[in-house]
Amino acid sequence: MRRLLAIPVLSAALAWCACASHTQIPADERASIERELTSGYPQKYLKLSYYVTPFFGDGTKKLLTPVPPDEVRLLNNPDGTPVNPGPVEKVLPAGKRARVLKVEFPTSWVVTERVPYTPRTQPWVYLSVEGEPNTFPLILVLRQGIKTRDDFLNELGRYLSDQDPMPTIRTWSDAIQQAIETKSAVTDMPTEALEMAWGYPEHIKVELEGDKRLETWVYPGRKRIAHIVDGRLVRTETK
Repeated sequence: MRRLLAIPVLSAALAWCACASHTQIPADERASIERELTSGYPQKYLKLSYYVTPFFGDGTKKLLTPVPPDEVRLLNNPDGTPVNPGPVEKVLPAGKRARVLKVEFPTSWVVTERVPYTPRTQPWVYLSVEGEPNTFPLILVLRQGIKTRDDFLNELGRYLSDQDPMPTIRTWSDAIQQAIETKSAVTDMPTEALEMAWGYPEHIKVELEGDKRLETWVYPGRKRIAHIVDGRLVRTETK
């Protein structure tokens, strides 16, 4: 008699990913990326402000996330709900100096070696950040589906900058600078400052009303919504 076994979605995914490669970037390009980012450890800057949280099921690392833990969409439970990586431990503000220590691509071998119940099938970038202890590496998790060296570097460039953003940040008011440092939002902050403070929205709705440009920035789960007029924040909604 044939028996049917019900296997949780997450468990099945983990069993499958243990023997499959999840990177489409050719090996020579992966090596080129690693050399470019770590040879001599060229200086980078945090382009956004980040929360530091636990790294899901791996107690030897810390996650850098531009959104709060309840908005992180890196790993799902068997019922499809997102896994919360853990509570906020600190905030690292935009403009801090950083260096890439290692780039880890999700090859079949790497996926097998990673701790279960972590985002094992995505690229991990290991960072050191000025003033932070080296007890646990800080991990920036990039999206899946990156196919080329240029795409990888462009994606990383959304989170780390080659240019120091502090000269720009210092042109804004003290209230805006404080909002960036605390990952909060204040009326009249420009969109660039809002990105630094809140991270990138899940989607943006753009409307024109007369000569005004209206933007609605919606974050994961609609937990935060920002309303922007002509490039300046006018109000927010939070749950």
